[in-house]
Amino acid sequence: MKLGMFTSGYQRNDLEHIFMDAKRFGYDYIELWGGRPHAYAPDLKAGDINEIKRLRDKYEIEIRGYCPEHNAYPYNYMIGSEAMRQDAIEYLKLCFDMAKEMGADYTLISAAHAGYGATHEEIWNRLEKSVRELTDHAEKIGMKIVMEALTVYESNVIKSANDLQRLFKDIDSPCLVGMCDVVPPFTQFESIMDYFDKLGDKMYHMHLIDGVKDSDDHVMPGEGQIPLPELIKELKEINYDRTATIELVTGYINEPRFYARRAIDNVRAMMKEAGF
Repeated sequence: MKLGMFTSGYQRNDLEHIFMDAKRFGYDYIELWGGRPHAYAPDLKAGDINEIKRLRDKYEIEIRGYCPEHNAYPYNYMIGSEAMRQDAIEYLKLCFDMAKEMGADYTLISAAHAGYGATHEEIWNRLEKSVRELTDHAEKIGMKIVMEALTVYESNVIKSANDLQRLFKDIDSPCLVGMCDVVPPFTQFESIMDYFDKLGDKMYHMHLIDGVKDSDDHVMPGEGQIPLPELIKELKEINYDRTATIELVTGYINEPRFYARRAIDNVRAMMKEAGF
């Protein structure tokens, strides 16, 4: 299992700190957050991608995934007018293009809140229409789309393994795969391991982090309530050999370098105990 660094917590730091720290702390790859000041797709298209590629090559650290901001600030393809939806879709297509140029294997997306007034049918029709447009583009350029289920605190669209399973049944594309951030199932009393059982080969990626009940907070591994040592032992039992990004977000933004080191040290210790 390869461990990645998620970079949104570094947004107040120099861009180079991301690559420097991923290398020196022993991360296998970077999952690059796609927001300003570091990697907002229109800025990358305007020339900033050259600095991303320079640092990638300098520190010899792979950018495995690209995670653009698109959950309401200002893009959310699940809410608003058709013009707003189209704007969000075109933005995500550009994100796919930039991910491809930086050498990423996947672009990670989710389905944000569709609004309180939307019916289930309206939500699913809009989701299916949008994801079909995105997969058409992804297939053309050879980019994987990793769809993430969110918590009920964040969304009323894709929130569970069942939702992902239905999406993959409705949209059969080799470019569309799923993942499990361990916080949503934990907070919603869903089985984490169900993602592996229900998604099968479509279970492509993980966000490995700790959490607490009744919150979508992402907590330092080993310092929350999720039984992570036992989870990692189960991952060893099923021979999970794909990627797991340690998703520290803005809760640790004051000292991302301290916490990025602690996070991977904690997870590596659990992996060693599990026999990875």
